[in-house]
Amino acid sequence: MQRSSPSPARSYDVSSPHRADLSDIFNQDRNSPARHKQILETSRKEHTRIREEAERVLQEARLREERDRVLEQRRKEEERIKTEEQLAAERVRLNALKAKKIEIPPLLPDPEPPVVPKVAPKPAPSTTAPPPANNLNGQQSNSQVNGASPFQSIAPPAQSSSSLFATKAPPGPTPSPTPPAPAPVPAAKPANSVLGIGALLNGNNTQTNGTTRIVGTAQAAAPPAPAAPVIDRYAEIHKNLKGLRKTMTEQAKVNRALKERMGDMRREIRKCMGQLTSGAPGVNRSQQQKIINLLREALANQVQSRLIDPSDYVFEPRQPVEGAHHNEPALPSLFIYLLNIFSKGAISQFINEASARPETADPVGVCVAATISEPDFLWRGKSMIDILLAKFRIVCPVLFGYRGSEKTEQGRARLGWWKDSGRWIGEQQHMDRMTGLGAGFAAISLRKFAASKKQNPYPARHYWTAMARIVNTPAAEISNTQCIVLKAMIENYEGKFIDAYGSAAIVALRTALIEFPARAPTKGAAVNSLEVLATLLKKNTGLTLG
Repeated sequence: MQRSSPSPARSYDVSSPHRADLSDIFNQDRNSPARHKQILETSRKEHTRIREEAERVLQEARLREERDRVLEQRRKEEERIKTEEQLAAERVRLNALKAKKIEIPPLLPDPEPPVVPKVAPKPAPSTTAPPPANNLNGQQSNSQVNGASPFQSIAPPAQSSSSLFATKAPPGPTPSPTPPAPAPVPAAKPANSVLGIGALLNGNNTQTNGTTRIVGTAQAAAPPAPAAPVIDRYAEIHKNLKGLRKTMTEQAKVNRALKERMGDMRREIRKCMGQLTSGAPGVNRSQQQKIINLLREALANQVQSRLIDPSDYVFEPRQPVEGAHHNEPALPSLFIYLLNIFSKGAISQFINEASARPETADPVGVCVAATISEPDFLWRGKSMIDILLAKFRIVCPVLFGYRGSEKTEQGRARLGWWKDSGRWIGEQQHMDRMTGLGAGFAAISLRKFAASKKQNPYPARHYWTAMARIVNTPAAEISNTQCIVLKAMIENYEGKFIDAYGSAAIVALRTALIEFPARAPTKGAAVNSLEVLATLLKKNTGLTLG
């Protein structure tokens, strides 16, 4: 059948550059080689155009990315320069303040008093000295007899505490947690002299009023002796431990065996401390035994570490004790160094793990108490736990009676507020640290050794003393840090505290959770958390404190 040609009325005007005219398509020549070649050439040109367009778009995108990258780098550099300029300006201001000195004019001499004719003194009616005008000690004794507060017997008087922490303390947290040494008693005394009643009741005849009252026929009181310098023994131990690290580094340079073994032992102790977990009894036995074996190896001193005097790392001087494992005046430095690493690992666990989950502090406390109390590790009959306590003193000073304002540089330093890269850490991070450290302190100091042949390295009386130092703080000096530490000490450990002290512990808990927060000048979240804990104890255990 012969195909008829299309009608003129149905023809279309196709002007697209990408398609051939219908007349060309239906042309008799559409399958000829020339036609194919023309179509291929048209396709090649179209593909070339699309590729060039894609390459142009890609180039523009790369340019935009490069521009954004340069802009971001410029922004970072501008921020860096701005920060450095601010730091430079602050340092300039700081240097200007340091260089500024104010000349204090000398005091004018007092006017001479008018001359008054002397009158012969009358004989004294009695040879007994009058009682002190302000008998603070008598007031304290009455409060103890009446049971006003369970902490009065071990808490220092408010006047002496405030003077110790406010006027005599240097900028850093350096005051001693123990009372200063008594002033020396005069060499010569009347034969029939006795101590004043106020000093006798207080049990300290030289520190209450700053003088020793002597009553006798002479009636003349000795002049007050100069105050003894305040020595922070735990801070000294911490400083000595830093010096020990340098000593071990120097030894490792000349003792290759010590260098290799010391590094392995340090890493193994840190790994074992990080593996301590809560669970059934004995779950951490393998980790604890590895630590004990490493310390025994260090004590055997097979790598020939230098012998050092342990007196530099204990709170009080010690004398040889009959039957003690180690009475010698020196121990291997590697042993003291590993005790330092062990203590540092315990503190790290309290800060990093117990800050979020306070219950995880207990297995660390068990490991610390069991390891430190090993008979092989005692020196002259006592443990070396002062190494750990020195670190506690630096990171959590409120446990040792230190106070301060959280709004000042000096106050934060006294409260153990940590610095990271020269800047104070955030408030929440600080409170988390204090939570872990408070729980860790309770986990160590409330361990029961009744069924053990070992000697308790840190009995519960130290827990009582730490709590007393906090709750006896004057109302104006109460801080959020103290409240957080106090809450962490009590939460999860109230049962052990009551087991140790019975009904006295209940009175102490009422003082800590009810009366202490009620005296706080401001009612923030930290203060309220103590009252909330009292409510939770009533709900969960039935212990009513209010």
